[in-house]
Amino acid sequence: MEGAEAEERRLAASLTARYSDWVVEALDELPGSFILTDPAMPGHPIVYASRGLASLTGYPPREVLGRNARLFQGADTDRAAVAGVREAVRGQRPHQVSILNYRRDGEAHWVLLHLAPVFHASDGRVLHFLAVQVPIAPPASRRRTPPCRAARPFVVFAACREEARVEEECPCASHAGEVFVDVDKRGQDAEEPRVASEHEKEKALSTANSIFSALNRYSKLTGLVVCGKRCDSVGIPALSSSLNLSLGRIKQSFVLTDPHLPDMPIIYASDAFLSLTGYSREEILGCNCRFLNGPGTSVEVLEQINQHICSEQACTVHLLNYRKGGSSFRDLLHISPIRNASGKVAFHVWVHLDEGAKYDFNGLTPEVWQLGAVGAVRVAVRSLSASGSLLRPSQ
Repeated sequence: MEGAEAEERRLAASLTARYSDWVVEALDELPGSFILTDPAMPGHPIVYASRGLASLTGYPPREVLGRNARLFQGADTDRAAVAGVREAVRGQRPHQVSILNYRRDGEAHWVLLHLAPVFHASDGRVLHFLAVQVPIAPPASRRRTPPCRAARPFVVFAACREEARVEEECPCASHAGEVFVDVDKRGQDAEEPRVASEHEKEKALSTANSIFSALNRYSKLTGLVVCGKRCDSVGIPALSSSLNLSLGRIKQSFVLTDPHLPDMPIIYASDAFLSLTGYSREEILGCNCRFLNGPGTSVEVLEQINQHICSEQACTVHLLNYRKGGSSFRDLLHISPIRNASGKVAFHVWVHLDEGAKYDFNGLTPEVWQLGAVGAVRVAVRSLSASGSLLRPSQ
């Protein structure tokens, strides 16, 4: 009995040591079937199981905590799919795969498994792995997917999309590769895989985004901020000194993101943006803009942003975002594609405005004031792209 209680405390500490004590209650309120695993603990055990997992699999949380996630596999689980998940864990990369799992009663069912590492925002260490399971509907019940969504990944929630570069093997988690490992070598005669629809993929991404928002929110209370992507500037192109100088003259709060890189990372942030959000430039370069999102951020508005980015169109939205210190602000956000001299989209500019603050717009409306920043960025990018001076010469 004492051993079981000690094990429960050990598993609980995996969460409470990194987030506030209220994180479990917050996760319990979230919809969807998902688990959190700890790669630093022997056996890479499950340390949290959502209430929705019980509905999908029949396993109550108490029966899965402390066990490896391979318990959901069965006789016809595809070994190749399991190997892909294992390699993603070892490489600390997000991964999505359709896989045949098994419920507690032995019934097989197809799910879209959405795996994502949870990183320490400061030093890039992997703290947990998040695994979301979304049931895949039979093909006959599928809904048609809008062309925009079918054409490109869901970039706003791209914390969990496939990374283009392979990360180094996790130095702090000797048990990381044990998650989802098919140690019984099962699945030799797996049935034909079922393909997840775009709607199911978006549902998985939306669920993951909500979970990351909760983890980020409650990790801030402990001073240990987490994110869904290793937030560093490795692989991020360095802008030329000429472009940096031109952008530095723009006084509005804005960032530039690169749509051609995995997860559409921030490659430039203005001083006003740093003042507005409380983050340092080193903390956000290389990160997706979602780090500003939190529990009150509207998923519908984020989807609207995604659709405009897909179609390379500008949009203005009202969004609840969060500063580094945890306080929220009403964000008047304008996003616009920035094209180079040849007419191709080179960047996206995100102009942020705290609607609760007082500004001197020199007689202009807030929206027109934001467009002034967009125009200044366009002039700088187009003039320098014509001479090939957007990036440093070495790049």
